[in-house]
Amino acid sequence: LAIKKLSWIYEHWVPKEKILTTNTWSSELSKLVANAFLAQRISSINTISAVCEATGASVKEVAKAVGLDSRIGNKFLNASIGFGGSCFQKDIYNLIYLAESLKLEPVAQYWLQVIKVNDWQRERFAHMIVQNMFGSVSGKKIAIFGFAFKEDTADTRESSSIYVCRYLIDEGATLHIYDPKVTSERIFLDLSEQTGANETDLLNHVHIANEPYAAAKDSHAIVVCTEWDEFIKLDYELIYSTMQKPSYIFDGRLILDHDQLMSIGFNVFCIGKKPPKNQFLTQSPL
Repeated sequence: LAIKKLSWIYEHWVPKEKILTTNTWSSELSKLVANAFLAQRISSINTISAVCEATGASVKEVAKAVGLDSRIGNKFLNASIGFGGSCFQKDIYNLIYLAESLKLEPVAQYWLQVIKVNDWQRERFAHMIVQNMFGSVSGKKIAIFGFAFKEDTADTRESSSIYVCRYLIDEGATLHIYDPKVTSERIFLDLSEQTGANETDLLNHVHIANEPYAAAKDSHAIVVCTEWDEFIKLDYELIYSTMQKPSYIFDGRLILDHDQLMSIGFNVFCIGKKPPKNQFLTQSPL
């Protein structure tokens, strides 16, 4: 009776054929599974991004090819530094807890791997930055482009940028962070929670820029952590002229024109693509 009454209410603005009625377990589980499946797709393509880097394949080309299969589709196949937000990880952990409660350990372990891959992708990207800057970022200025977990939001919950920043701070880098929507208070609060340092201590390592050109000035590297459209449209020739040399860009969202950046003079590294051999510097210029 309750289902019929609730359905009747929604029928005032939703066509009846689009209203699905289920039992309570099916309804609650569907919510968890929907987010788990979306997160799973992201972790799946991110594992392939590592294979692409090792083999010379392009994860963008692989994703486009497999996405043409109608059984797979092309949504949520963008390799990146990992998923964030308030829902995916929370709902996967709920699914894991449910599976463990039901003594379904293989199921719990399967979904736990989705989160482990996400954590690994974040750390792998951060390690890529350090490794390709001659094994150390200590004392180096790094511009962080984007702090929100995705574009067009100020939401930073479980943002991959937080974890990348923490790694770089631990390695001794000085960060200049720019995000068009996230406040400086939010950035310092998130980093304080992750690093255990108070805001006063963080001020020695973290600075907030009010525009991307200021963040990049005198920096050794730019790290793209959020896929904001404005990062695509920047004048990178101008940015390059203001940076330390050699100048690096690490594209964690695959949104930039890498060929153009390399023609300017940048050393470009990204998720899911093996860098050209001529990008590597054989020895430190210092």
